[in-house]
Amino acid sequence: MPDLHTDPFLRVSNIEKTFGPEAVLHDVSLTLAQQRTLAVLGRSGCGKTTLLKILAGLETADAGRVVVEGEDVTDAPAQSRGIVYLYQEPLLFPHLDVFENVAFGLRLRGVDKQSIKEQVDRMIGDLGLRGQEQKRPNQLSGGQRQRVAFGRAVIVNPRLLLLDEPFASLDVETRALMQQLYTRIAEAYAITALFVTHDLKEALLMGDEIGHMRAGRLHVYPSRQAFINDPNSGVAQEVAFWERIKS
Repeated sequence: MPDLHTDPFLRVSNIEKTFGPEAVLHDVSLTLAQQRTLAVLGRSGCGKTTLLKILAGLETADAGRVVVEGEDVTDAPAQSRGIVYLYQEPLLFPHLDVFENVAFGLRLRGVDKQSIKEQVDRMIGDLGLRGQEQKRPNQLSGGQRQRVAFGRAVIVNPRLLLLDEPFASLDVETRALMQQLYTRIAEAYAITALFVTHDLKEALLMGDEIGHMRAGRLHVYPSRQAFINDPNSGVAQEVAFWERIKS
C-alpha cells in the first residue's frame, strides 16, 4: 500500500502518446505535492494539452501510469477521477446566470440548497463578482466569464485542477488581474494544479514549481533558480531584451 505521508500527491510515470505516425509525448514523468502548482511552459504543439487530457481521462496514454493520492487512475473514467480540466475558453452554460453556472457542479452532486447558497455566495465574493449574480454569460466581459468558469471548477473541490492556458485570450491588464486572482484563490481553497502556459512570465508567476516541455519531453526543474539559470529556459533572453530596451 502507498504511504500517503511520503508518496507525492500526484505521480505521473513514463507517459507515452502517439497519434498516427507522430509521437506526441515521450516518457513524461513528474511528481507534485499537495497544494502546489506546477507551471508547465512550452510552445504550441509541444504536447502540453495532450498531457493534461491524459491526466483528466479525456485521452488514453499508450504507456505509463497516473496515480493520485496513492490511487492508480490510469484506466479510470474521467468522471470518477475527481480531476477538473479548465479550458482556455470559458465554456459556460449560456442559459444559466452567474450564480447557477457556479452552482452547477454542486447541484449535480446533490448538495442541499442552503449549502449551495452559502458556498456560491462565498465564491462569488472571492471572485469579485458581487452584483453580477443574475447576469448571463453574454452580458459579461471576457475576464468575468473566465472568473465564473474558474469558480465553477474550484467550488467542487477537485483533487487536481488542470488549467490549459486559461488566461491566454485576455488582454494584458485583465490577464494580470486573473493571475493575481488565481494566486489568491489557490491559497484560499488549497488547490493542487498543473498550469499550462506558453508565457515565460506567467509560468514564473503561477508556478510553485516549473517544468519545460519541448517536443513532447518534459523537464521539471528542482527549483525556480535552476529554471532561471538554465540557458535554455528563455529567462536570459528575456532579461537581455529588457536590457536592450532600457539602453
